[in-house]
Amino acid sequence: MQNAKTKFIALLFTAYIIATFGLLIWAIQHSPSRAINTSTAFGPAPDFSAITDIAERKATFFNYFTPIIEHKNTLILADRERLAAVQNDWQEDATLSNTHQFYLSRWLKRYKIKEEWPIEKQLAELNKRMHIIPPALVLAQAANESAWGTSRFAQDGNNYFGQWCFKKGCGLVPSGRRANAKHEVRKFKSPAGSVDAYLRNLNTHRAYKQLRNIRAQLHQANQPITGVALAEGLIKYSERGEEYVHELQAMMRSNGLEE
Repeated sequence: MQNAKTKFIALLFTAYIIATFGLLIWAIQHSPSRAINTSTAFGPAPDFSAITDIAERKATFFNYFTPIIEHKNTLILADRERLAAVQNDWQEDATLSNTHQFYLSRWLKRYKIKEEWPIEKQLAELNKRMHIIPPALVLAQAANESAWGTSRFAQDGNNYFGQWCFKKGCGLVPSGRRANAKHEVRKFKSPAGSVDAYLRNLNTHRAYKQLRNIRAQLHQANQPITGVALAEGLIKYSERGEEYVHELQAMMRSNGLEE
């Protein structure tokens, strides 16, 4: 009798493990981040420095990066739909399904939100951080930071936004770096990787909290989330401060990026 009971418990445990593993596999397979491998799907960037006609270089730059940006934003919007379902799940009976717990855990890591916070606070912060960055702003910053894709860091490191890293060998050493400085300009496997890191940076770093607040206010008021408006939250992106913000806004307007 005891042996039969032990076997029954073992079978139940095995079934539980299989079901849990299957759920994780299902969640991973249905995650929007698996929809496309952006490191290869969009191909390498054109040699922008070889395009001498300025208008053609700009058009080529925009045409290459726009699909990447739109794809990344589509993934974020898909996650926002899931977030709404998670919030509804929690509001109904203060519990989450296994699938929703899986998503929440993944989002907390990606958006750098503390696991010890109450779920209500986690969900509220996710609502602020998990949102799109307008293509106009992404394009303007990429063009500004990479000199329209011609900079050394863009060509040799796929870095179009000037992102730094601090581990030796993680990137390219700037030629004008101070002797006691440790930073490098981060290298990426693809331009899409640079875009993804940039979006994550704006959506998580404390320096861009103002940008996220502006975006949340526009969303709450059912107003368009524009690059010109969100640029006001990038004062700390550059040492040039407001001058940098105004330059980005001028680039968006002069290139018709929000028309």
